[in-house]
Amino acid sequence: MTAIAEIPTEQSTGKAPGVLAPPYRALTIGMVALTTLIAFEALAVATAMPTVALALNGLPLYALAFGGPLASGVVGMVVSGTWSDLKGPARPLWHGTAWFLAGLLIAGLAPSMEILVIGRFIQGFGAGLLTVAMYVVVGHLYPAALRPKIFAAFATGWVVPSLVGPVIAGLIVEHTSWRIVFLAVPAMAIPAALVMRPGLSQAGKETQQSDQRIWGKQALWAVAAAVGVGVLSYGGQQHGALQIALVAIGLATVAVFAPKLLPSGTFKLRPGLPSVIALRGLVAASGFGAEVFLPLMLTRQRGLSPAFAGLVLTVSALSWTAASWYRGRPKQPFSHAVFLQAGMILIVLGIVTATLTLNQNVPVLVGVLGWSLTGLGMGTVFPTVSVLTLEYSSLAEQGANSSALSLSDSLSTATVLAIGGSLFAAIEPHWPIPAYLTAFGVPAVIALIGVLAARRTAR
Repeated sequence: MTAIAEIPTEQSTGKAPGVLAPPYRALTIGMVALTTLIAFEALAVATAMPTVALALNGLPLYALAFGGPLASGVVGMVVSGTWSDLKGPARPLWHGTAWFLAGLLIAGLAPSMEILVIGRFIQGFGAGLLTVAMYVVVGHLYPAALRPKIFAAFATGWVVPSLVGPVIAGLIVEHTSWRIVFLAVPAMAIPAALVMRPGLSQAGKETQQSDQRIWGKQALWAVAAAVGVGVLSYGGQQHGALQIALVAIGLATVAVFAPKLLPSGTFKLRPGLPSVIALRGLVAASGFGAEVFLPLMLTRQRGLSPAFAGLVLTVSALSWTAASWYRGRPKQPFSHAVFLQAGMILIVLGIVTATLTLNQNVPVLVGVLGWSLTGLGMGTVFPTVSVLTLEYSSLAEQGANSSALSLSDSLSTATVLAIGGSLFAAIEPHWPIPAYLTAFGVPAVIALIGVLAARRTAR
């Protein structure tokens, strides 16, 4: 049992304090700050990477610079889940922070693209450790009534950098050096981590007695799945027979090992936790799978400037924030399952409406407003599945199930992006409109499956 006697709960006070009440303030500020920095780094690096690849003569490794941290993050998530269940979340959180910052420093000081990719692998492993450990901290130290609020804050921590991150990164790259994009984050992350130290002392140091090992068979399966994710990410950006072969190998590897890392019944959408875990993957794959192609479509097919195309994503980020804020409020009028179904339906409507702008007679404003529906859906679903995962988990299972939640997100998104990107690359040179219909159609179908999964999340 964790040592949380000093933290007031609903049972001891009769009323749950806010996430910024004195017992939680340092933890909340520190975790939201780290989440924001992880998000900012991801978005900023995406903006800076073309310049980085040219400066280091590393275009052949461009895809691996993105796929690498995604793959190593899979391993970090599994290790963090097991570690948190065995020893409590504090150790994986501190190790995750250290690995994440070390990877950034290596990448920021890299003399070659090969060294930068190594730094990205290390950084991804640390982010995987850190993300899952923070979920377990919420399960250990926050009462159930506060969990929707803290997860809504986490969601906002990802959305806010999407509003300003690319712009700031672009200015840094243009007027100073791309290395600052990597090196600036550690300077801000270290104080954010230290702020959490007093609060983390309350986290359980050991939650179960088990002969399970941190680097056991689960970790080995995670390594195998990570290899599959890496091959998928790299193969999706290749061409011809090489692309087909790599994507097929990557898909086969993920298909074999992913079920070993997720709760039994996840792929069959069994009621309760399996459907909750599956839904996290479905919402991520549908939302992000379509978002990748939206600015491309608006610039190439409708002739918009990159800045205006980016504004569409900003609008959806604001609607995401609004929905997350609402889901964090008390006394919700409907059950979690109803909100989840509504959120997935909004994502379907958003994708379909945005696709309509392929028709030159449809005003672009329709696509802007439509994509804001997708933001509302994402902001509704993401915090809710996080809350349900902890609600359906015993104390000894919170690490493993939080790990499964993040794994479902990463594995599904990587798979859909690889498939969608491969199909788009093959079709677009010959038939642009069908290529975009395919690119948006795959995520829309996944979102429809998510509506079914949402109906099965209640126990």
